[in-house]
Amino acid sequence: MRESVMKVVFMVAACMSIIAVALICIFLFANGIPAIAEIGVFDFLLGDKWKPNSGIFGIFPMIIGSIYVTAGAIIIGVPLGILCAVFMAKFCPEPLYKVMKPAVSLLAGIPSIVYGFFGLVVIVPIMQDLFGGNGKGVLTASILLGIMILPTIIGVSESAIRAVPNSYYEGSLALGATHERSVFFAMLPAAKQGILASVILGVGRAIGETMAVIMVAGNQAVMPNSIFSGVRTLTANIVMEMGYAADLHREALLATGVVLFIFILIINLLFSVLKRRKS
Repeated sequence: MRESVMKVVFMVAACMSIIAVALICIFLFANGIPAIAEIGVFDFLLGDKWKPNSGIFGIFPMIIGSIYVTAGAIIIGVPLGILCAVFMAKFCPEPLYKVMKPAVSLLAGIPSIVYGFFGLVVIVPIMQDLFGGNGKGVLTASILLGIMILPTIIGVSESAIRAVPNSYYEGSLALGATHERSVFFAMLPAAKQGILASVILGVGRAIGETMAVIMVAGNQAVMPNSIFSGVRTLTANIVMEMGYAADLHREALLATGVVLFIFILIINLLFSVLKRRKS
């Protein structure tokens, strides 16, 4: 009897999750697709000017800004996160691990607005001193997002490395490899799917981040011409203007959410394809 009740509970929970995703998709596409059709697909996706007061809605600068910032976060955060996970899983002394593990978990629980304040107060002045300007731009946002995705990459990658059977490591040692070679050339390849999953989750976190990016990216709806240029991401564009948008302007912002949703969907599909090819 108890098992039957719990089976129903789990089934209802699963169905509610599916229904919630379906409702979100219906809301976004029902409100966003008509706006894209009215503006024009190419004018909306490839237009390089965003001037709502003039009826011009081109989100290409925001698409490029999101890609640049996310790519920068990956370049900064992924190597650091994976190497940190390797250290914690196979090299870290036990007393130090007891400090590092809660610290990484604490990083995951810090609100994004706090990260934004940290970037605004610490990273932006450093960038001003090093490169001049106002310190806000692609590089600053990439550094901040690289820090923000570290807990996700470290946590998932460490779990994947620890899940590899110890026989891989012992077999490598038996063949004469050192401890370092056994970890990097025997265990890491066996944990590649879990590490790839951590990267995909980190990309999803980076491309969907809003508040922290708004505070350090410069929020200029123009094409960036360098890593120091101010940019506006898709998420920042929605948050900054949704409060006062109306009519076609509001629908264009919802259409921006559709584009962001499709980006996330493509990332997940690519992960599924890579996972199938490597399995």
